[in-house]
Amino acid sequence: MSLFQPLPSYTVTSRDKILDLSQPHIMGILNVTPDSFSDGGQFNAIDKAVAHCKDMMEAGATIIDIGGESTRPNAEAVATDEEVQRVVPVVTAIRQQLNDIWLSIDTSNPEVIQAAFDAGADIWNDVRALKREGAAEMAANLDIPVMLMHMRGEPTTMNNLAQYNDVISEIITELQLRINEVTSVGVKRENIIIDPGFGFAKDYEHHLALLSKLTSLQMLGLPMMFGVSRKRFLAEVLANSGIEALASTQAVERDVVGAAAGLLALQQGASIIRTHNVAMMQQSVALWRQLSAYHNS
Repeated sequence: MSLFQPLPSYTVTSRDKILDLSQPHIMGILNVTPDSFSDGGQFNAIDKAVAHCKDMMEAGATIIDIGGESTRPNAEAVATDEEVQRVVPVVTAIRQQLNDIWLSIDTSNPEVIQAAFDAGADIWNDVRALKREGAAEMAANLDIPVMLMHMRGEPTTMNNLAQYNDVISEIITELQLRINEVTSVGVKRENIIIDPGFGFAKDYEHHLALLSKLTSLQMLGLPMMFGVSRKRFLAEVLANSGIEALASTQAVERDVVGAAAGLLALQQGASIIRTHNVAMMQQSVALWRQLSAYHNS
């Protein structure tokens, strides 16, 4: 099988907008939190958040993922009102200036997505796969595209649950179970995007297996989002390769290996690549496009 097969032909719709996922999309990360592991506190102010959104759009992002609660290991929970106050003014400000960009909200809280959707958000990115009370029903009522991520437990417990006999088959089984559960309460299958959940309830060996066999997840018949940007797995790759100087420094130093991982994900059918460094990921996408066009001409 060629490494440069066309992406699977999927679309998702939000309101009157259609996102064509047969082409690769870069999702730029916009954390409006004080404690995210890579960029916490950098974009809390609305003007800085909007400016960063514009910068990422100019660099090639077609989706911006706005998060008001950190999901790093052992992150503290955020009260609903506080998360709303972090997220909604940023959505409102971006929408006042930018109509074309797709806005994703990284939250598990149905009240937050309701408020963000009312302010102009388009996609719900939920690391807990709509497991909180009322979340699946809210997704169905809003008729909103939703990203369901594979995770076990919570950020405070997930590291203890990284135990698999066959990590690929178990991720597929658990994602399929969740897809069945949310569609049973009214979430449309055509609104679902899957996320294999790098960094969540998986150790180094699990990540290696998953990145080398992402194409297996295509059996679920749904578009895929891939997010590994600046995560510990990338530092472990560098450390295990003897590149200690980069592995032990700032998370931003992992962007090159993250862009390489994004290219591998595109080759295996991922439609959306979530990243902190949009400009660098855009270079990987450009290479994939050129090689894909050449191999399929």
